[in-house]
Amino acid sequence: MSDASPAVAVDGLVMRYGDKVAVDGLSLVVERATITAVLGPNGAGKTTTLETCEGYRRPQTGAVRVLGLDPVRDRRELLPRIGVMLQGGGAWSGVRAMEMLDHVARLHAHPLDTGELAERLGLGECGKTPYRRLSGGQQQRLGLAMALVGRPEIVFVDEPTAGMDPQARRTTWELLRELREDGVTVVLTTHYLDEAEQLADQVHIIDRGRLIASGTPEELTRGSSATVRLVVDQELPGATEAALRAAIDRWSADHHIGVRSISFGSRTLEDVFLELTGRDIEHG
Repeated sequence: MSDASPAVAVDGLVMRYGDKVAVDGLSLVVERATITAVLGPNGAGKTTTLETCEGYRRPQTGAVRVLGLDPVRDRRELLPRIGVMLQGGGAWSGVRAMEMLDHVARLHAHPLDTGELAERLGLGECGKTPYRRLSGGQQQRLGLAMALVGRPEIVFVDEPTAGMDPQARRTTWELLRELREDGVTVVLTTHYLDEAEQLADQVHIIDRGRLIASGTPEELTRGSSATVRLVVDQELPGATEAALRAAIDRWSADHHIGVRSISFGSRTLEDVFLELTGRDIEHG
């Protein structure tokens, strides 16, 4: 297949569970050698969509292509070219971390050096620890290592930094950016909207099984008005907006409310997400 084809092309995908429509005519494209974030509240359909791209589910209506191939029909050809980081980890409960990584490496023709990969992801100190005894962050790092060890052309990563400390989170960000620079396509799902804003070249926001917005983080957060955040010492009876600090000062004095801080700035991806979905990304 030509490298001119997108890394992922979803066209009119419909997926149902009984009477529930999980994915409702969804179409989106992921270009090669990019980091693309697929965001949505819980139950929005993003997991079903990505599992279909990964070949775990067959499209009920519509078509999905990954690296120009059908993930189900061409699974044998596609499987060595993709990496999948499952949120559940994908490792056996009693297996030691490095044993699991070495096992996965042996399934690939030209794997990365497992020792170097483990050292890069900070797994060296827990290599002999059974998977069930790893911390949440360590399990995430092992899951990422398992997804990357086969040198994939495209990697699907689900909540890659959940449970990680700040240092491990920065290391993971650096690694994902390096993958992109090396020509690897990264498809990312995350509940950390700042993570998507920092990493993604392109963002797709899904809600109720439909694509409701796409663009770069800059395009999605661009707006004619500034965002004002007001932190007060007591609960306000209703939402209040003001364009000028003087107006806020007058209002707070009239209502005998002590303003702890005021900040003016551009909209964030979280602001856009809440405006579009009306829901919190974690609690749906």
